[in-house]
Amino acid sequence: MSDHLLTAAEVADQLRVSTMTVYRLIRRGELPAVRVGRNYRVRSGDLTAFLDAQVVDPATMDLSDLGDEREQA
Repeated sequence: MSDHLLTAAEVADQLRVSTMTVYRLIRRGELPAVRVGRNYRVRSGDLTAFLDAQVVDPATMDLSDLGDEREQA
């Protein structure tokens, strides 16, 4: 098996989001996952593909959608 399987918590840690956000992405079909028993696992390759699909062109970004990151700290 070449693709390492990641837990939702590991994916959340890498993306710096909550595990609920990871489960939401899985439920919406945005992040492919496999079910192992009662748990979901994400293939490392699927996480890489998901991230590659999220890349945005700064020239076309709507800056009004961005909040001040200092507010989140």
